[in-house]
Amino acid sequence: MMDDGRVLYYITDRKGFAGDEEARRRRLLDKIGEACRAGVDYIQLREKDLCARELERLAREAGQVIREQSSSAVGKRAPRTVLLINSRTDVAMAASADGVHLPAGDVWPEDVRKAWSLAGHASAEGCETWAESVRISISCHSVQDVTQAAAAGADLALLAPIFEKKDAPEIRSLGVDALGEAARGKIPVLALGGVSLQNAKLCLSAGAAGIAAIRLFQENDIAAVARALRSI
Repeated sequence: MMDDGRVLYYITDRKGFAGDEEARRRRLLDKIGEACRAGVDYIQLREKDLCARELERLAREAGQVIREQSSSAVGKRAPRTVLLINSRTDVAMAASADGVHLPAGDVWPEDVRKAWSLAGHASAEGCETWAESVRISISCHSVQDVTQAAAAGADLALLAPIFEKKDAPEIRSLGVDALGEAARGKIPVLALGGVSLQNAKLCLSAGAAGIAAIRLFQENDIAAVARALRSI
């Protein structure tokens, strides 16, 4: 996490890029590199349509980009960007990712930590136990969900949708009051869903630890977005 305490969490969507599959993958990897250079704390590889083999391939490529960006930033205080794989604990372990993001209704964090430990997936630093080394975020859609996520051992909760989404107006937004209540819990809560540079201040003022987004990062200059969010 950056020194100002704002957690920035980029959720990928390669289908948002133009071109054929290989062009989209290349563009996504470029965007991941851009996010690393901007000091984004977490990247969730959320390419749910890919089979395990293709997802693992993309995850390995993303991990390589992150390592390359980290090695070129020697001397900087910002830690390496954390790579999480959406839902697939097996792929995350096979690709040597840092952890997983769990959608609502998926397995529980303790199940992930048990699998991580049994697989002998040691942390890169070698100073944590296998089960403790894995990083886990989880999707939440209510204050109760956040409470349960904390009790289950998640590291981060992504609470959504905070604001109405233009492409899904039928889904009821939670609002910043619910976000503020959830943020008083035991784990950091990130605001997700309809968040823009214009309304991000409402989320952070309510107590959100940071911002999670797809389009806010992917469709804009990430360095500019990161500077704007960290200046709030």
